[in-house]
Amino acid sequence: MAKILDKQRYKCAMGAMSTVQAIERAIPVLHSGAGCAQKLSNSSGSSGYFSPNIFPCTSINEQDVVFGGEKKLHSTIENSLKVIDADLYVVLTGCTPEIVGDNVEEIVADFKDAKKPVIFASTPGFKGNNYQGHEWVVDAIVEQYLSPKEKKTPGLVNIWADVPYQDEFWLGNLRELEKLVAELGLIPNTIFGYKRGIENIKKIPEAQFNLLVSPWVGLENVKRMQAKFGTPYLHYPTLPIGAFETSKFLRAVGSFAGVDQGKIENLISEKEAYYYYYIERFADLFLETRVMSKKFSIVADAQYVLGITKFLVNDMGLFPAKQYIVDDTPKQYRNDIEGYFKDLNYNIEAAVEFGVDGYKIQQEIENTDYHGYPLLLGGYWEKDIAAKTNAHFLNVSWPVNERLVMNSYYVGYDGGLKLIEDIYSVVKTRFN
Repeated sequence: MAKILDKQRYKCAMGAMSTVQAIERAIPVLHSGAGCAQKLSNSSGSSGYFSPNIFPCTSINEQDVVFGGEKKLHSTIENSLKVIDADLYVVLTGCTPEIVGDNVEEIVADFKDAKKPVIFASTPGFKGNNYQGHEWVVDAIVEQYLSPKEKKTPGLVNIWADVPYQDEFWLGNLRELEKLVAELGLIPNTIFGYKRGIENIKKIPEAQFNLLVSPWVGLENVKRMQAKFGTPYLHYPTLPIGAFETSKFLRAVGSFAGVDQGKIENLISEKEAYYYYYIERFADLFLETRVMSKKFSIVADAQYVLGITKFLVNDMGLFPAKQYIVDDTPKQYRNDIEGYFKDLNYNIEAAVEFGVDGYKIQQEIENTDYHGYPLLLGGYWEKDIAAKTNAHFLNVSWPVNERLVMNSYYVGYDGGLKLIEDIYSVVKTRFN
C-alpha cells in the first residue's frame, strides 16, 4: 500500500522558482504544466515586479507529451526576451518535459548570444525538493553564467544561507548577516533581495571566500565555486541567534578572514554588553515565569531546528526534548547534523529525528512528558497539537500562516532579542 505523508513541509524542486524570484530582476521561465506555478507560490511576499502569476510558462499539455514541447519552449523563451524586462532568465523544468525527454540544454544554447543571459536548471519534482532545487539554480548561475577571474577583491565575502521564501525570515536574516560581516571590516556580497541582483552575481568569482551559514543547503554550491574559481569557503552550520552563537560566529569568520583578534574581541564585548543590558532588565520575567516548562521541541528545517535549539539551551537555559527536522535532509549530511546537536553548553545533548510525516511527529509530541506547559516552535500545522498539549506555540517555520514577516529576522544579537520577545509575548498570554 502506498505511503501517505501528512503535512509535508517542502515542495517539489521546481519550487526553486522562488530562488530565482528572490534575485532582483531575474525571472523564471517554466517548462511545465500550467498549474505548477500556482501550486508552488503559496509563500507570502511573492508579489512584486515579477510575481508567479506572470511567470512565463509553456503550459505543456497532452499533445506535447506525445510530440514533445521543445518548439513551445523555444518560442516561450524567445517571446519572454521580447516582452519581459529582466536581467536574467532562468528556465526551470517540471516533471512532464523531463519524462518526455525534451532537450532543454540544447534549446537554451540557442540563446547564448541573446542580449540578456538565459540559463537553465533541471528541477522536476521526482528529482528532489525545493531545498535541492535552490542549490541547482545557484549551480546553474555558477556553471552557465560566471567565469573565473584572476582578480580577487580583498575582504569581499559571498554570503549564502537558507532558501528564500521557504524561510520567511530569509531577507531579514541575510541583511543581518551582512551587517555582522561588515562590522568585522569585511565587504559582504549577497545576490538575493533589494538592490543585489545581477551586479552582485558578477562579483561572486572575485570574493576572498564564500561564507555558508547553513547545516547542509548550499554546501555543494560552495564546493563547486571552490573548484571553478579557486574560492575557499567557511562552512558555519549554525544560524547564529543570540549572544553565545553570534559571538562564536564573529570569532570564526574574523579568524578565517585574518581580522585582527583585538578588533574582533572589542566588537564582541560591545555587542554583548548591549545584548545583556536587555536580558538583565527582564531577568525577573525569565526566572520567575513558571507557567512555561523548561523543555521545548522545534519542528522545522535543519537550519532553524539547530539554530533555535542552540539559542534556547545556550542563552536561555532551557532543556531540549526531541527535535524534529522536516526538510528531508539528504542522508549523507545527517550524521554531521546529529553531531551539531551534541555540541551544546552544560554537556547537554539534544535528540533529533529526521522525518517528513507530520502525523507521526505530532503523535510523538502528544505523548511526550514536558513536565509542564511545553514550548513548541514550528509550522502553522503544529497549532493543533499545541492546543492539545496546552503548549506555548510560536510559528517560526513554513507554513507561516498566522503572522506577517516582512523584514524581521532572528539572526544575531538583535535577532535573539526579537525571538525572546516573540516567545514571551506568547507566554505572557497565560497571565491574562
